[in-house]
Amino acid sequence: MSNAFVSDLLASITERGRALLRLPPAPVDPEKRAADLIDLSEKLLTGHGEASGTATARAVLDRYQALDDGGRITFFATLARDFGPDTERLAGAIAAWQTALDGDTGDLHLASEPRRQELFRRLNRAPGGTAALVAMRADLLGLIPQHRDLAVVDRDLVHLFGSWFNRGFLVLRRIDWSTPANILEKVIRYEAVHQIHDWDDLRRRIDPVDRRCYAFFHPALTDEPLIFVEVALTEAIPSAIAPLLAEDREPVAVASARTAVFYSISNCQRGLARISFGNFLIKQVVEELRRELPKLDTFVTLSPVPGFMTWLAKERDTVVSDEDRPLLAALDDPGWPDDAERAAALRALLEPLAAHYFLKAKTPRGLPVDPVARFHLGNGARLERIGWLGDRSPKGLRESAGLMVNYLYDLDDIEKNHEAYANQGEVAASNAVRRLIKGEARGVLASIGIGG
Repeated sequence: MSNAFVSDLLASITERGRALLRLPPAPVDPEKRAADLIDLSEKLLTGHGEASGTATARAVLDRYQALDDGGRITFFATLARDFGPDTERLAGAIAAWQTALDGDTGDLHLASEPRRQELFRRLNRAPGGTAALVAMRADLLGLIPQHRDLAVVDRDLVHLFGSWFNRGFLVLRRIDWSTPANILEKVIRYEAVHQIHDWDDLRRRIDPVDRRCYAFFHPALTDEPLIFVEVALTEAIPSAIAPLLAEDREPVAVASARTAVFYSISNCQRGLARISFGNFLIKQVVEELRRELPKLDTFVTLSPVPGFMTWLAKERDTVVSDEDRPLLAALDDPGWPDDAERAAALRALLEPLAAHYFLKAKTPRGLPVDPVARFHLGNGARLERIGWLGDRSPKGLRESAGLMVNYLYDLDDIEKNHEAYANQGEVAASNAVRRLIKGEARGVLASIGIGG
């Protein structure tokens, strides 16, 4: 059964439901719209008809779209306050569980569920409901920093999305120059690591024989990529991004390629933040590439280091000696990479600091401070190499002093690395990286008691 057929069927049911409902129009006064939306949400929760329920769900989503920021805050705050568990039902379920002999927790589980979760499930039945709820969560995420009480609503959406966007529902599709233009345009717009400047730039990334791009799609979000990865086929592990993206580069013959380089991974839907499918994407793409190109034997990333300079600015007085601190002032000059003497001095200083950043610097939860590192290490990759001046773009110099890193996906060690990271917080790293932190390249960290 095609997605188009299902969509047409839902639309037909919705139209019949609208004819039955005869809902009054939404209030003209913006201040009354949130209250009207809450009333309609209650109606949706208490109704039982399929057609009327689908039509009511669509009406709720349409009227939500008409709210201003103040109305949306009121709507989410009411969901947080008044759409929690039914307290009387929950109390009865707790009492029944405490006296039950068989330990059955089924009623307790159902009674403890917030009413807003069932509201979201019913909204999801409307035509376009999944996409509308993903967009709704994107709005919610924008409000939470100033309204922390709304986080409870977000937790419910994350819980539901974790099931709705389960790996079993995702479809992997290759993106190439024959892909419909509306999808290609979204790839340009959603690229979050290395900006795609125009259609010619996009074609250079997906059309040559040594380039691949893959994306996950969900049946309920037609032609909306959830996450995509760009891949370069190379003869060896690269340390810099510019040669991979150069306009005049010579493509690598597929027969000569031994390495697959994941150089950009972009999440496309803000409303699906913290819904993890990136790890599945990389592992499935590896399997696709191995089937297509059996001679590939190395799978590696070329990754940015987005938090390094922020961390260094915060920890500078701790991790940099008094003697070396003046060197950091050179980073304020955008031309420093072209000054061989200053670049050499900064390399001797920054590479050991970067090794410390990856291997020793931790969040309060004991995880690596770098978000990209957390992603790849959590997938079972190994920190293989730190690339000096791998990204000389203004963004790369600003965020990481031009550093890039390679994470190696060694298929024989992925599970072992993942378990060590998940259970002991152990960072899998190559000897080359570990030698840097021990001060073997230069005694910067060892001289101030950080190495070892």
